[in-house]
Amino acid sequence: MPATGSKLLLPTICKFLAIFCIIITQNNVAGNLNPTAIGVHRRFEYKYSFKPPYLAQKDGTVPFWEYGGNAIASAESVRVAPSLRSQKGAIWTKSQTNFDWWDVEIVFRVTGRGRIGADGLAFWYTTEKGDYNGPVFGSSDRWNGLAIIFDSFDNDNKHNNPYISAVVNDGTKQYDHTNDGATQLLSGCLRDFRNKPFPTRARIEYYNNVLTVLIHNGMTNNNDDYELCLRADGVQLPKHGYFGISAATGGLADDHDVFHFLTTSLHAAGQVQEPPKVDNQEKLTQEYKEYQDKLEKQKQEYKKEHPDEAHKDEEEWEEFYESENQRELRQIWQGQSQINEQLRELSRKVDEIIGRQENTLSLVSRGLAANAAQALPPPAAGQAPLPQVSAGVGVTRQDIDLLIANQNILLTTIREIRQLAGDINVRTDNIQINQKNAPTAQIQSTGYDVQSLITEMRDGMNQVKQGISHVGQRLGMPQAGAQTAPCPTGSCVGVTLFLSVTAVQLLLVFLYNIFKNRSEAQAKKFY
Repeated sequence: MPATGSKLLLPTICKFLAIFCIIITQNNVAGNLNPTAIGVHRRFEYKYSFKPPYLAQKDGTVPFWEYGGNAIASAESVRVAPSLRSQKGAIWTKSQTNFDWWDVEIVFRVTGRGRIGADGLAFWYTTEKGDYNGPVFGSSDRWNGLAIIFDSFDNDNKHNNPYISAVVNDGTKQYDHTNDGATQLLSGCLRDFRNKPFPTRARIEYYNNVLTVLIHNGMTNNNDDYELCLRADGVQLPKHGYFGISAATGGLADDHDVFHFLTTSLHAAGQVQEPPKVDNQEKLTQEYKEYQDKLEKQKQEYKKEHPDEAHKDEEEWEEFYESENQRELRQIWQGQSQINEQLRELSRKVDEIIGRQENTLSLVSRGLAANAAQALPPPAAGQAPLPQVSAGVGVTRQDIDLLIANQNILLTTIREIRQLAGDINVRTDNIQINQKNAPTAQIQSTGYDVQSLITEMRDGMNQVKQGISHVGQRLGMPQAGAQTAPCPTGSCVGVTLFLSVTAVQLLLVFLYNIFKNRSEAQAKKFY
């Protein structure tokens, strides 16, 4: 029994120890990820950082940084390498660091239209600045320091990209592009950082020779949603170095944009002493008060020595200011002046329109008077002569209304005549079509067709005659009691001529029908 109990108790103790070790490990990792929790002093280093807005100045420079190659700096970001083929660029700090441990947060985006990106982006901490067109992601090879490489192109064709790797070099090794640096990397993780809805964030921390890289995958808008990518102990980096960001494109191309580069120096508790704050507010206030008193004394002395000029200066200064009443009166006067100018302009335009109307009416009256003098017939016996319209008499409103009414009547009558002519044309076409489609089995008499054709032609001619007579009555008798004016031109058609033309047309139609019927009868004899 005791042996059996010890066998059951042993697995329970092992599980408890395993859980205890996991909890301790998580606490240690959490402490390293958040140095403030273990008493580490953090200080923001603005000379090794940049962020929007006003990231770049008006002249295109970034304060405390310098960039080159194909990099482009704007007010909101630094495009280290644009989405064009074979582009390289980099941005580096102007001065080396003066602290041993640091924490850098980078906010960037790598976007492109292709399913596969190229080549990638790299973070640098080296003793010397790299080249702006170097072979390693836009920077120099054989560097001395640390490189965190965000590689988006799969050179070794192992389908393990995009990949984030940490590579430490002592200045003698050449980067292995063929294998994506797999033989040289310190550690890494497989993370996709291309074409994310939110910017990707990387937090690189180096404290007590421990290198930690945290990644925000850009899938959420929570800025603190980091996950551990790699952690390496015993990393020996130079004490002082330059920070930099570089990127490059190849046959494929992505936009490599960096929005934030925030550097924080890490110091052990008690190492850094905050400089004492010097309160200069009282000193500056006292100096300003002394200066005001001195200036006031000089003014008083000058007024005593030059009373005339002082009085003149006061009057001149009074001219520069105005009271509320003066300002209100000036605004009212300006408004009234603008209204007056607008009224003058309107009056001028109205006068111009009236003048044009008078000229037009005078021309119309002269034309009507001349036409009336030519068109009026001599008075019949026993009737009073018609009044003559003189050239100098103006046209009244009634005359203009009458003229417009006559024009409208004329237009309406012309439309009716056009419609009537169209109906006649349609009926004629229908008659011809019926004649063509008529059956040819037997000889048909022409009596019915000719009779219907004559009837339709008679009706059409009567309608035309009525319309023409109606138009003549309306145009020739504008006033009640006026007689019909003779034809002003020689082209009027008389009744005799009209009937003669109609008879000739009917005879031609009759002869055509006879000829057609005979031709059809002769053609049937061959059957």
